[in-house]
Amino acid sequence: MIKRTLLGLSLALAIPAHAAPPPNIVLMLADDLGWQELKCYDIDAPSPADTPNMDALAKRGILFRHGYSPAPSCTPSRCAIMSGNHPARAQTTHVAGGNPPGASPKQRMITPWFSGRMPANEQTIARTLRENGYITGHAGKWHMSHGHFAFPGPMDQGFDFTTHEGGASSRGIQKGMKDRLQEFATDQPGDPYRLDAEGFPADPVTTAALEFMETNKAKPFFLYYATWLVHTPIQSRSKELLEKYCKKLGVDFPTNPDGWPLEGQKNPYYCAMVETLDHYVGQLVQFLEKTDDPRNPGHKLIDNTYIFFTSDNGGNVGGHGEFITDNAPLDKGKTSAKEGGVRVPFLIAGPGIPAGKESDVLVNGLDFYPTILSMSGIAKPEGKNLDGANLLPLLTAVADDPSLVRDQNGKPRTEMVWHYPHGGSTSFQSTIRTGDFKLIRNYETQSGKVPPLELYKLTETKNGKAARVDFEEAKNLASEMPEKAVALNARLTEILGEMKASLPYWNPDCKFALPNKEKIPAVTSHKVDGHAVTATFQENGARVVRADVIYAIHPGEKTEEWLRASGDIDNGVVKATLPPEATHAYINLVDENNFLVSHPKPVPAPDKNNTFAHAAIPLGGVPNP
Repeated sequence: MIKRTLLGLSLALAIPAHAAPPPNIVLMLADDLGWQELKCYDIDAPSPADTPNMDALAKRGILFRHGYSPAPSCTPSRCAIMSGNHPARAQTTHVAGGNPPGASPKQRMITPWFSGRMPANEQTIARTLRENGYITGHAGKWHMSHGHFAFPGPMDQGFDFTTHEGGASSRGIQKGMKDRLQEFATDQPGDPYRLDAEGFPADPVTTAALEFMETNKAKPFFLYYATWLVHTPIQSRSKELLEKYCKKLGVDFPTNPDGWPLEGQKNPYYCAMVETLDHYVGQLVQFLEKTDDPRNPGHKLIDNTYIFFTSDNGGNVGGHGEFITDNAPLDKGKTSAKEGGVRVPFLIAGPGIPAGKESDVLVNGLDFYPTILSMSGIAKPEGKNLDGANLLPLLTAVADDPSLVRDQNGKPRTEMVWHYPHGGSTSFQSTIRTGDFKLIRNYETQSGKVPPLELYKLTETKNGKAARVDFEEAKNLASEMPEKAVALNARLTEILGEMKASLPYWNPDCKFALPNKEKIPAVTSHKVDGHAVTATFQENGARVVRADVIYAIHPGEKTEEWLRASGDIDNGVVKATLPPEATHAYINLVDENNFLVSHPKPVPAPDKNNTFAHAAIPLGGVPNP
């Protein structure tokens, strides 16, 4: 029988900040956890999943109703949280980056080049804390490199400990089951997922996080607990928990392990995963509650530990025979810049933070870095850009006063921007939220499926309280309020320009008619001299405004990655000198109508026998593979 032992989380005010040693920091990042999966976030129908520990954590500190992820997908959000740099500024706007840009003839637009990783020398929050006396630990998912286990990993980015070096085994409980109706955990010794006394399977990732805190409790520690839950595969290692949710949802126990046909919050596997995540969160908090603090005699670790809990993006609604959840009343989900893709659970608790509070102030995962610096009394590293805001004045004072949230220039933050120049559940978008309003700019407008601008009034804010108006983003006000839409769009352009954000391009090879496609330029010749690349081009009615050279390092290896260098344009000639490690290159021209012309054309669907390097220009005497 699944038992619940709700943690004895005190609802009294947290112990005030005192002359204690530097605080511990625990940052919990769930994977694909939607805004409506926690019962404490329900505003319409209650979540079917039981989440008593996360709900109790919310009551220990402040629950933010308008908490956001930096991006609607995994890698850019994680990189932004760890580096403090906005995804648009970092040129890391989606997963699996670091490839030459290209598109099939079925696509009107081309995703711009984007990086697959943080720079190896990034001044991450982990590196900054370690340089200031903290022991730093990571448990779970990384995905801040070109592949899950590519360079640079956690140990390259400021962490003293990681589960990441275990490769696929670091997935813990989320290691894929060959048959999700057969491989349930047992209570037998030797079972790697052995059921505990409460009937929940053991998770090696959570066990490692607990061991890290136990081993390092005599020092100030930073734990980055990046659970793989509740990302796919959608599965439950507890048969009893799966049976519980079949009964609770009123559905038959599955007989076919493949897929789930019912839309909405009707997936018993997924509900079981949410409750399992809740159990692990409870284990971490319970450890902090019960463990004496050797640096702070007479206190438990919880008294001097700040806890952050959020998700990397909105819930994954699934599809194609595997419906996972919905984010109702929010629209869309993961990979969409609409509210369902970026609004996430957002909880903060710790010393000096009042318990049992809710806030309608806009906050973002980008805010963690400057907030943690403030909590730990560490100065911002010299020259370090931080696109988020320090939340500590808000957390310890009036939780509903947005003027307390100030950017790195000391000005109250009044805007929040997302940039997703990729296809997805809604494609090629940039977004700005200012106060009660949110503007969405759609780039792929030639299909006629979406308007160029969408303007929504999400809330009506009075005296710090935001009353719900259109969370669903159902009523586009752009035609009713054209001046506001134009003004917000202009401001969005200004912010993206300051961050040098890359915008999507029109595809000259698409099979559909596009205005000005006949005017695209053409590369007429190229020459390689060592690692210097020169190309001549001909304009055919549209001026070339930008030239890039996309070059490879380590082609054909697991660490293969394509990087971008700017080319100099002079009278029909492009010149670029590439680093010595570059082996192959593509020349990209962008014309004044925003068409991207690539020379040579990239392989449309690369595989091990026909890679990007096969079609590229070899450099410095390097033959093609």
